[in-house]
Amino acid sequence: MSGRVLPRTFYADPSLRVARRLLGKLLVHETADGPTSGRIVEVEAYRGPADRAAHSFGGRRSARNEAMYGPPGHAYVYFIYGIHFCMNVVCREPDVPEAVLLRALEPVAGIAVMRARRALADAPEWRLCRGPGALCRAMGITRAENNADLCRGALRILDAPDVPARDVARTPRIGVDYAGADAARPWRFAVRSSWAVSGRRLR
Repeated sequence: MSGRVLPRTFYADPSLRVARRLLGKLLVHETADGPTSGRIVEVEAYRGPADRAAHSFGGRRSARNEAMYGPPGHAYVYFIYGIHFCMNVVCREPDVPEAVLLRALEPVAGIAVMRARRALADAPEWRLCRGPGALCRAMGITRAENNADLCRGALRILDAPDVPARDVARTPRIGVDYAGADAARPWRFAVRSSWAVSGRRLR
């Protein structure tokens, strides 16, 4: 799949800025099953040690989240609830552990591959990458892609036109009620018109 890969400098900014700018970009994954891609339509920013919802809150560092402390423009993939993988984009400079969770895509290419991976032969396309776990399953993203360099290689993000401000909604993040006051912060960004956005449809 052709297109300009986002440069590393794109990811070197704070996670809130990167999150907003990721909307509309194209996530691509080349695998043995075939290539798949989708337009990013929903993301959440996680702002590091001061953010109670972040895996790096309080400076926590482990084998699981080590990728968050590395260079920007890499993937941080983790396993949750014993069933789902979730993919994050690492931001900021090394040792400043911020990241952006990819929550939903609008499928663009490799639809048949996505359907087979999700076992959803007859579902509408917008359901295939709706939610972070569904996104990873449809795109063939597992812990093997943890720390993958998004600026080169099989898993990458391509540039595409920005989503106009009027089409972007900001809301609190989903599923972080444990984070106290940080749970209410409007650090989720989504494309209003997209059926692929998880949860209730935005207006």
